[in-house]
Amino acid sequence: MKLDRQWIVGLIIFMATNQSVFAAPVTLSLDESIDMALKNNYDIKYAKSAREKSYWVVEETKKNKKVSVDFAHTDQRYNSLSSVSSEYTYTNNFDNRVTLSLPIYSGGKLESQIDKAKLDLKVADLDIDVAKQQLKGDVVTNYFTVLEYRNEVEVDQKAVDNYLDHLNLVNSKYELGIVAKTDVLSSQVDLAKAQDTLIKAQNNYNNAVATLNNAIGLSHGTELQLKDNFKYEKYSLTLEQCIAYAEVHRPEIAQYAAKAASAHYDEKIAKSEYLPKVDLTAEEDWNDSRIPGLKNNNWMLKLTTSLNLFDSGLTSSKVKQAQHNVDMVGDKAAKQRDSILLDVRQYYLSMYEAEKRIDTNQVSVNQAEENLAIQKVRYDVGVGTNLDLLDAVLSLNSAQKNYIQALYDYNSNKAKLEQAMGSPVK
Repeated sequence: MKLDRQWIVGLIIFMATNQSVFAAPVTLSLDESIDMALKNNYDIKYAKSAREKSYWVVEETKKNKKVSVDFAHTDQRYNSLSSVSSEYTYTNNFDNRVTLSLPIYSGGKLESQIDKAKLDLKVADLDIDVAKQQLKGDVVTNYFTVLEYRNEVEVDQKAVDNYLDHLNLVNSKYELGIVAKTDVLSSQVDLAKAQDTLIKAQNNYNNAVATLNNAIGLSHGTELQLKDNFKYEKYSLTLEQCIAYAEVHRPEIAQYAAKAASAHYDEKIAKSEYLPKVDLTAEEDWNDSRIPGLKNNNWMLKLTTSLNLFDSGLTSSKVKQAQHNVDMVGDKAAKQRDSILLDVRQYYLSMYEAEKRIDTNQVSVNQAEENLAIQKVRYDVGVGTNLDLLDAVLSLNSAQKNYIQALYDYNSNKAKLEQAMGSPVK
């Protein structure tokens, strides 16, 4: 008997799908997905807050070099022994003091702290770029993964359809006594395998959609309709051009350059303890035995020069630590640069390899489609075997998936290459 194809396929998809069929799907292009992720991502929000924190650290260090004015009001009541009468007398004192302080020379410490804070701010700015590029790379990869599994579901659905068509044909021939029962059984087994593959593909698709939803800030169960599909556009830059671009534009390379400069400022800050410090202080004081204590007025102007003559090697230890930190940051920067340029090379070569597979797999798909059409005709007229036809369906399914994989590899490696190069996020 013939099987109801629509009923079986509908049942398979219904069983594999965990999303609500009543929710309206969200339609998104790749660019729209990236824009949505940039608005909702917590890592970017964190990086922006960290940048604002670094900005105010710069402002704080600048203020340390400027004038500061303090006011203090003191109320006192105390007793003292009189040297004349040998009796205790009680005294009230109310004091108001304004103190102005200005660092004249810090041995370069305050200036180095300001320059270091500015470099830390630059690193924080670049952290935002890093977070954006990382997020874009994740969204693109997730978007392409959804496309890959969506296309695989379509291919597996076509395979199920082909097996169903063939099984119906085999059942018809079997009822007429033209073919053996083994043809029916083998066709049923291959259909069951194809249905099993379709269920797995649908589950992979659902998980990929949930991952993309998570990246762009939507509820995990949101149904998506993606506007874009895989496309092949030849990449115009050479490997050498990509490497040169990455050396200039990759934010992590610029970050480590800033960190290396910041480490040098740490060394200057440590060495500043060897140098004298000069501070200016001006005071104006009012005091009285009655509140508010504004009767008597005194002033003072003081210039203080201090120099650390001996600290048991404490400053020397700090300088040595800072010097070794300079070396450590430099080594880390070199390692990071090498790793980035290696990523650029590997993604470029992987993209180029996938590009060559696109054409060969397209030829394989065309040949497999033609072979299936021939085998159907041969089997229908009784010339071909059941096994030949089943193998033709399997070969077409495999060729189509290889073509999808080649397109996915090309597009995903292209996206990873652009991220490794430091391409700006619009």
